[in-house]
Amino acid sequence: MSILIQQATILTMQETEAPFTGDIRIEGNRIVQIAAHIRPQPGDDVMDGRNKLAMPGLINAHQHSPMSLLRGFSDDLKLMDWLERKMLPAEARMTPEDIYWGAKLSIAEMIRSGTTSFADMYIHMNEIAEAVTETGIRASLTRGMVFMEDDGGRRLQEAIDLVQRWSGAANGRITTMYGPHSPYTCPIEPLREVIAMAVQQNVPLHIHLAETKEEVEKIRSRYGMTPTEYLEEAGMFEQSHVLLAHAVHLNAADISRLKGMRGGAAHNPVSNLKLGCGTAPVEAMTAEGITVGIGTDGAGSTTTLDMFEEIKAACWLQKLDYGDPTRMPAPRALRMATRGSAELLALQDEAGMLAPGYKADLILIDLAKPHLKPIHDVEALLAYSVNGADVHTTIVDGQVLMKDRKLLTIDEDELYREVNVRAKRIVEGI
Repeated sequence: MSILIQQATILTMQETEAPFTGDIRIEGNRIVQIAAHIRPQPGDDVMDGRNKLAMPGLINAHQHSPMSLLRGFSDDLKLMDWLERKMLPAEARMTPEDIYWGAKLSIAEMIRSGTTSFADMYIHMNEIAEAVTETGIRASLTRGMVFMEDDGGRRLQEAIDLVQRWSGAANGRITTMYGPHSPYTCPIEPLREVIAMAVQQNVPLHIHLAETKEEVEKIRSRYGMTPTEYLEEAGMFEQSHVLLAHAVHLNAADISRLKGMRGGAAHNPVSNLKLGCGTAPVEAMTAEGITVGIGTDGAGSTTTLDMFEEIKAACWLQKLDYGDPTRMPAPRALRMATRGSAELLALQDEAGMLAPGYKADLILIDLAKPHLKPIHDVEALLAYSVNGADVHTTIVDGQVLMKDRKLLTIDEDELYREVNVRAKRIVEGI
């Protein structure tokens, strides 16, 4: 199958390349040509790109997709109240089938709002993998592991099974990571075991780090070090590719310890704002050469999975934190949500840019809207004015998943019927 997008405004996200008007040819699951004009070939699915902007699909670097079933259920609470009074009791009621439909709801929202890949950490990952397979999106899947009580090795075995069964599945759209949940839920010996296994198998790691002040205080009281020092002591940064979710409460020494690491940090600005967790030191990390991507976290905290809202918040937070409007300029935030997140998911050679040879993961944004006129600076418009509802077309792996705002791989009526019934049962009485 071949697709030809004609005369769109193209933002490739390649270094120093300004937006330009041109055509994009897709053959199979890859981009094969980008040029000012490309001659149509017999059998091409020709798309009119006029009044549209083509850019790499956004990459959500940290998610808990089934939590979409808990959207709006526990807002305006302190973190531990949110977690202990609402999230944990509700999640305990979720069946594997609930997990599948919650993941599918998140995927529908992500496709609609321009996300083409996401990194997920949860339980019942087989069901999430099935939802990814059916819907056509790209994902890095992680079975989150808590080692605070003895479960007979069940969580670890489920993580191993996930990696063995699903790595490279769905035509390569599914990749996997090992997911020790966080420093405060993983004593050092099982943590070292997982790290050694990840290194031996060349599988990346996905872990929460320093999301709250309480976590920092807890690790300090237990071990006399910061959470970052704790992970370093366990050997996490020696040979592993690591995706660090949140990384809010890092001091200068912590940031120095992360310098040169493989992988990087997933910034979740909206979730951190809503839960009052703090502002991640994104500018300080990037100044040290640490890769930073952007994620939404789960909809149970962030409420929306619209990555364009995260891009706005990422810009605003750094400007506010420094009292300097030149901090976190629009182009940098866009790179974080595309190329930066791609590197965190170990997809930097496949996604995050529009270029011949890259996977055909891209979106078309409808520019014929009053809030997107006039166009003085395309990147500023994307970072500060565009929202997920402006996405017209979403393509992943060369397959059109949404066109003219219509989802093509998900039955929305069925989806909404299922999630309404399931969500009501899950939260009833909590």
